[in-house]
Amino acid sequence: MKGITQVVSVELKLIVRDPMSGFFALVFPAIMLWVKLRGGNKPLPGGTPLIDATVPMLLVFVIGLAALVVLPATLAHYRERRVLKRLRVTPASPTMLFGAQWVAHMLLAVLGSALLIAVGAVAYGLSAPAQLLGVLVAWLLSALSLGAIGLLLGALVPTGRAATVIGLSLFFPMVFLSGAVIPRESMSGSMRAIGDLLPMAPAVQAVRDGWAGGAASPITLGVMVAISVVAGGAALRAFRW
Repeated sequence: MKGITQVVSVELKLIVRDPMSGFFALVFPAIMLWVKLRGGNKPLPGGTPLIDATVPMLLVFVIGLAALVVLPATLAHYRERRVLKRLRVTPASPTMLFGAQWVAHMLLAVLGSALLIAVGAVAYGLSAPAQLLGVLVAWLLSALSLGAIGLLLGALVPTGRAATVIGLSLFFPMVFLSGAVIPRESMSGSMRAIGDLLPMAPAVQAVRDGWAGGAASPITLGVMVAISVVAGGAALRAFRW
């Protein structure tokens, strides 16, 4: 336990020191919040204030950015620079490596989420989540499912540049079609149908349901658990030092 804690600490310091990772995980979502609220806190169809829908959506944006872009690029850079090859002769196992990487990158997402909530509350009057436990469970399952996909990418892609390109190619369509940037209430039926097929959609739905006070669908939560198990297992099988 002490070993993995030390690894997580080192990894988090390295991530935070990377100016691009820090900017996109911590600052960029707050800028997006400002852009979306420039026209005022107008209610969406159904009466939800824009700020109360936007912050939960952007929480998943932060998780997705850390999980699908930063995390696989980190693992691929380690492989490219032969860091993983050196780790192979240590007691570290693939499970320990994946666990440390996931925790470090999700702590970055926690920092980004906290900053986003603070800006929303202070500047725009964000309401507190109606079901805090529901939001926390949804956030954790979102981090597990999207993080498992990121680990799978990191296990398969040989170089950091390729991992970044592939991660961004997956991330941006997901955030726009799943409701992490554009509220699903504002989408056409065809866009919602496509977004429903993406692994980020249940994450957005679960976090928004918890924030609004609705009970998350067991199917939605089950889908995220299934993605975590399947993608995580595939990542462990595909991983090569």
